[in-house]
Amino acid sequence: MEIAELITTESVVANLRATSKKQALQDLSRRAADITGLHERAIFDVLMERERLGTTGVGNGIAIPHGKLPNLATLHGLFARLENAVDFQSVDEQPVDLIFLLLAPETAGADHLKALARVSRLLRDKMVCEKLRGTSDAEALYALLTESTTNQAA
Repeated sequence: MEIAELITTESVVANLRATSKKQALQDLSRRAADITGLHERAIFDVLMERERLGTTGVGNGIAIPHGKLPNLATLHGLFARLENAVDFQSVDEQPVDLIFLLLAPETAGADHLKALARVSRLLRDKMVCEKLRGTSDAEALYALLTESTTNQAA
């Protein structure tokens, strides 16, 4: 599973303005609705339900909110670099400024887990995150995200 299979240049947000976790997830849900054709509220509800189980703020300023939805045909990702970091109740209690949203069909099973693992592996790379934080252009962010995956393919 490559990052380029999950995102497009249209699903990369260079300077997301949000003042809270909820606002960031609402904005990303709206953008995901445009990309997937699903209802914004259904996406938001799935993401919030997952957050209630435990934060998707994995540490080091990174969050990977995710959920499974009926009527979704394929995996979809959205990446956002926040203009200002927000409290995500992360495991390390640090604010989040990089969010990779992952949506999967209800039937995705192993593909969903593979995609989560791939995104997690990419965002654990401190050099990649430094470059992402230093870039405010959506196309450049997309290139960094997808270039890193081809270089790191194992």
